Amino acid sequence: MAEYRLEMHGVSKSFPGVKALDKINLKVRPGTVHALMGENGAGKSTLMKCLFGIYHMDEGEVYLDGNKVEIHNPDDALHKGLAMVHQELQPIPERTVAENMYAGRYPTKKFGPFQVVDHKTMFEETAKWLDDVKMPYDPKARMGTMSIAQMQSVEIAKAVSLQANVVILDEPTSSLTDNEVEALFRIIRELKSRGVSLIYISHKMAEIREICDEITIMRDGTYVGSWSMDDISDEEIVKQMVGRELTNIYPPKNDASLGEVLLEVKGYSSIHERSFQNCSFQLRRGEILGFGGLVGAQRTELMEAIFGMRHVRSGEVYIKGQKMNIKRPQDAIRGGIGMITEDRRGTGILGCLSIADNVSISSLDQYLEMGIKLNKGKIENLVKENVAKLSIKTPDSKTLIQSLSGGNQQKVLISRWLANNPDILIMDEPTRGIDVGAKYEIYQIMIDLAKQGKGIIMISSEMPELIGVSNRILVMCDGRITGEVQGEEATQERIMSFATQFEK
Repeated sequence: MAEYRLEMHGVSKSFPGVKALDKINLKVRPGTVHALMGENGAGKSTLMKCLFGIYHMDEGEVYLDGNKVEIHNPDDALHKGLAMVHQELQPIPERTVAENMYAGRYPTKKFGPFQVVDHKTMFEETAKWLDDVKMPYDPKARMGTMSIAQMQSVEIAKAVSLQANVVILDEPTSSLTDNEVEALFRIIRELKSRGVSLIYISHKMAEIREICDEITIMRDGTYVGSWSMDDISDEEIVKQMVGRELTNIYPPKNDASLGEVLLEVKGYSSIHERSFQNCSFQLRRGEILGFGGLVGAQRTELMEAIFGMRHVRSGEVYIKGQKMNIKRPQDAIRGGIGMITEDRRGTGILGCLSIADNVSISSLDQYLEMGIKLNKGKIENLVKENVAKLSIKTPDSKTLIQSLSGGNQQKVLISRWLANNPDILIMDEPTRGIDVGAKYEIYQIMIDLAKQGKGIIMISSEMPELIGVSNRILVMCDGRITGEVQGEEATQERIMSFATQFEK
């Protein structure tokens, strides 16, 4: 057996106006988990897409088990023993779990002179592979009815079913609960024991430390180096990723005294009994209000209702003391509320449109001339101003947003709402899937907005983030607000106690 299962030598890739990869090297041993780390925009996903045949590299060589190979497309990659679980899932929501797992490779049987899909075999095989990864979902369930975490699990089961020798996991835990993460790690360890090599892309240091054997770090499209996990500290990993020492994970909070009540919610209750019920809170000018809780606490559902995306049975919303009748998002936007959703790809970005289109989409009425023609010059100036203000890395405003890194996509979404100049900005998991350097930049943007007198609501499942950024934290459990903690008094233990039991 060759010393390395996978070798990539001198891989380079350019897009119009930007060199994404510059002579990158990667070596992965059999039966190991190899971490691939770097800031958003470092080129990690681009490198993996070159390996998987989604992109054609401009130069470089790939070796599998010591043999040089050329990978022309994803189907070619699958036949060569490579499988990839993408960070941004793209399921077929109207088809079953089984049909999603076997898309492009359906088992068939003869029906007279015809070959037809063998649904019985497909459902049986899907059930077997789901059971193999201890995720016993119904193979006949429609994919669109499943949560993001469940969809991610199906993708992992699909990779296992391909019996690949190299499995690429791109931010595999970004949408998983703690229990699901443990299940994933169990699968990874099982695959390792079978001699499978795994490439693990993540920004979560604790996960990398727990599950990975070796690490390769990239920065700005270049190769920094490779280490055994035992030979490099967390501090050194961060330093090598960002090219500087990050002495503080969180910027200083807004210390100015808080102003008037911008938003008041009274007795908000969903039309669904198992969703949020009787929720009341206030948000003040200059405040970052954190919302904590476990997955399923109904934090997102409450915020979507405030933004007019869900129906409520009862409750009132006041903005600057004025009662609002919010029936749809347009009502919330006119009232001065903006919302950045949790699912960046599904309900945030418009992937097939440019950065300029994505920034201006929520404020186009401000750039109409005579009510019918868009002033493209003003839109271009708006985009340039926001690209500079938020340090968005992009060749130009015409670049498709789907080609940007996750962190830069998130900045574009923030720019969209800044263009509308809202007083209240709801940010649902704003740093999901974003590296430590980009996280700091997002935190700084939030704090700067608070200093300008905006009110920020931040939903986060990461307790250190809640504590590090929020002036005040509300905690939800099973659809109810069960506790309130002032920022300076917040501890993970206090937040967890409210997140796991009702306050009587």
